[in-house]
Amino acid sequence: MFQEMLGKKYEAYLAFIRKAMIKDQIEARGVKDQRVLAAMQQVCRHCFVTEDMVSRAYEDYPLPIHSGQTISQPYIVALMSELLALTGGERVLEVGTGSGYQTAVLAELAAEVDTVELNPALAHDAKEKLGKLGYKNINFRTGDGALGWPERAPYDAALVTCAAAEVPPELVKQLKSGGRLVIPVEGIAGQELRLITKTAAGLESRTICAVRFVPMMGAK
Repeated sequence: MFQEMLGKKYEAYLAFIRKAMIKDQIEARGVKDQRVLAAMQQVCRHCFVTEDMVSRAYEDYPLPIHSGQTISQPYIVALMSELLALTGGERVLEVGTGSGYQTAVLAELAAEVDTVELNPALAHDAKEKLGKLGYKNINFRTGDGALGWPERAPYDAALVTCAAAEVPPELVKQLKSGGRLVIPVEGIAGQELRLITKTAAGLESRTICAVRFVPMMGAK
């Protein structure tokens, strides 16, 4: 009983510092979409970090996970999610499941999320964690994310959590007209986050900010 009480108090403490992080590091830096802010509060980032990193889970920094990868900075997760402009009924493609943290946020915001991860160990762990957390609207695939998931296309939106040398044409192809793609791309001065919108007249591309992501592996 005593250990259970301690556990509940620690969970309450983590929820408190998560709320503070969202207010001070995410909302204060310009993320205003209330659905995104609510999703960031709902998703327990400490559930996706290694045990030795739980005490640092609500610092606004990337943190290492296994296989030489990282869990993304909460502000960047919130920013990328907001750029998709989801209203709740969309089907979203995610490239790079990683820890599953961004996947969970997308699952809070969209009707269905298809997520692709190249690393089998990461894919297995994320699927297990997200299942235990009760998510039912996520489909998982292990493979080359640059190829998307053509059998399940088209998508309303797509989000990439690794930096590509160039925008993979298959991801653009799998978007619906009006669909949005948020992707880190290698630029002349380093990585930049881009918002690409597919229109009847072609692609509209906007550079958002400088970022730092692990490189996309397996891209054709």
